Amino acid sequence: MQKDNQNPESLDEAAIENLQSGAAGSLDERIGELENQLSEAQAAVLYAKAEGENIRRRAHEDIDKARKFALEKFSGELLAVKDSLDAALHVENATVESYKNGVELTAKQLGSVFEKFHILEINPVGEKFDPNLHQAISTVESDQEPNTVVSVLQKGYTLNERVLRPALVMVAKAKA
Repeated sequence: MQKDNQNPESLDEAAIENLQSGAAGSLDERIGELENQLSEAQAAVLYAKAEGENIRRRAHEDIDKARKFALEKFSGELLAVKDSLDAALHVENATVESYKNGVELTAKQLGSVFEKFHILEINPVGEKFDPNLHQAISTVESDQEPNTVVSVLQKGYTLNERVLRPALVMVAKAKA
């Protein structure tokens, strides 16, 4: 008879008594060990759960801050443009020429801000009409190839290759 396949009923009474008397002390010890392990495991689960909640909360706060202050650098750069415009309005004895020069400098300043933040101008005169970048206002008869942009009524802009505003254009059509 193999010992592994024996069940407690087939053991003789002396073996059962030995097991019971020796096991009583060790069973209490084993139960105590298992209870300690269980309480440690419960504490570890609570710690992991709390840590997960803390990570989730911090991530949510970081996302909120990123949303709230996403335009901070861009806004700071625009303040210089605003200052230039304000200074132009407060100039006494200004001439048309001085205003023109000031507006040109302010436009350059704004252009450099746009460049710094990857805002590109869409000015598609002579290009093929692209409905992803252009909005056709009308078609006009022209010597240019059909579906070519003839004129731009309002420039468009992209931000990191994403259209902020399509260019408003007039498109060539074939002569009748």
